[in-house]
Amino acid sequence: MSVQVSLELPEGVFSATRSTPENFVKEMRLAAAVKWYEIGKISQAKAAEIAGISRYEFLEALNEFGISPFQVTEDELLEEIGIE
Repeated sequence: MSVQVSLELPEGVFSATRSTPENFVKEMRLAAAVKWYEIGKISQAKAAEIAGISRYEFLEALNEFGISPFQVTEDELLEEIGIE
């Protein structure tokens, strides 16, 4: 099931981003999914679903945004493997 959401934006947004309304929405979905993943609000699978892309494509997008695909800190990882 999907839900359609209507969003009103100033017309200048599209020229400022050099984008069509359709591409703007696609980019906005991806940006939101990446940010929500980055802050730990959603999983990779859910983020990919929100963005409307495959999980592999989402991982590629994380790389393009400079976001780590891992949701653990270096200290947490070292603690987990027993190195302090």
